[in-house]
Amino acid sequence: MLMGDHQFVTFADFSIWVSGYVSLVLIFAMFGTPDAGYNIQEMKSPSSQLHNAAIFPSPAFLWRFKVLLFMIWGISCCKIGWDSVMRMSADLRNLFLYEVFLYYNPLLVVTLMVWLWGVNLWVFSQSNVGYAKIFDLDQNHLTHKEIWKCSTWMTIIVPTSITAYLYFYSSGNVSLAALQPVSLYIAVAMVLISPFDIFYLSSRYFLLRTLWRIALPLQAISFPDFFLADILTSMAKVFSDLERSVCRMVRRQVATIAWLEADSVCGSHSIAIPLVLVFPYLCRLFQCLRQFKDTKEKTTLFNALKYSTAVPVIFLSALKYHVFPDRWTNFYSPLWLLSSVVNSLYSFYWDIARDWDLSGFSRIFKFSRSSMLSNMFYGRKWVYFWVIGSNLVLRCTWTYKLSSHLRHNYLTVFTITALEILRRFQWIFFRVENEWNKISRSSLDQLLPMTGIRAEEEMLLETNNHIV
Repeated sequence: MLMGDHQFVTFADFSIWVSGYVSLVLIFAMFGTPDAGYNIQEMKSPSSQLHNAAIFPSPAFLWRFKVLLFMIWGISCCKIGWDSVMRMSADLRNLFLYEVFLYYNPLLVVTLMVWLWGVNLWVFSQSNVGYAKIFDLDQNHLTHKEIWKCSTWMTIIVPTSITAYLYFYSSGNVSLAALQPVSLYIAVAMVLISPFDIFYLSSRYFLLRTLWRIALPLQAISFPDFFLADILTSMAKVFSDLERSVCRMVRRQVATIAWLEADSVCGSHSIAIPLVLVFPYLCRLFQCLRQFKDTKEKTTLFNALKYSTAVPVIFLSALKYHVFPDRWTNFYSPLWLLSSVVNSLYSFYWDIARDWDLSGFSRIFKFSRSSMLSNMFYGRKWVYFWVIGSNLVLRCTWTYKLSSHLRHNYLTVFTITALEILRRFQWIFFRVENEWNKISRSSLDQLLPMTGIRAEEEMLLETNNHIV
């Protein structure tokens, strides 16, 4: 489909984009490849140091050069993308941008999550929270620097693919435009499942194994299992857009108008949308049931009930496109609103009282001295007030994303999805710290007698043992 002025991509245009990708490869090389390393013994020898000093520029110069290249790349992408969008006809421009959003929203959200996870690890490394012990990681686990290196790659590759898609589509070369998201998704999948010892093989294996354990909770639930499953519930919109994107790629509807039919297999009224949205919540629910089977703790059943409250929110919303309007307005819409309120408030309570163990705000008001355990934000009451207030607001707005009938404003949906990722980002700090406190208390119980101070802290931090 040609939009705006009918232009054709010349060999010179294509050469420009090939040279652009080559330039990006050079930028990647300068940022460092994921498994790049150096021979430490050779670097330590005096002769090697003199030789390297004579050949390689100073680190400060390299950093400035990288920043300059990054700025040139960013400005180029913005300029090319803006010109490409402005070349399209105004009546179809918004529909086209919605399609671009559908294909690239999952990758953009994942990129944001990876950046923030690096920040989480950096904060943990600066405090006394032993996250490696919590997640049962070996000494080869990725540090925050390696996580940020991966997110840097993603930050460069995804916007470059978006720019190429905009350019080729607006220029009339639909086949090359359609190739951009398809090739990117294939490349990401190949990197994840690659059996070769590149791109952090052990970490990729750990991630894939954990995802498999989440999808089929047939074994005892570990902390990484339910921790990652909780994060996946915040990325339900990612899975929904990913399903529709793959559906259109398989049916060769990329960069076409076939997807505009809402009742089509890959349309916005597809029954697959609520099924994919509810999948992370069902996985988490089954984990809680498995935990109850193993521990017989009734609290896990109440946790399972929390995840079950998301099911009516999702499916009642999807019913709007399959019932008469009067029926929706008078019956299903009030039910959807009620279920949304129940889900938001129940989830908020569980975050505060169970996941973070802040019931009664004991950490804010009752500690007269710093705890022997980890308290990353001890003495900063405003942090707790901010986290509690923002968590309540974002828990309520997150219902917007779970509702199929409210998802047509893609800019609003992307904003709310990004805010949910930020809510999950701050949730991680307190959830991991709470788990570390449990491990620390268990160790202290074996090493120290119960003193007066110990008894006071035990009363204030009393919580259930490893409730998921």
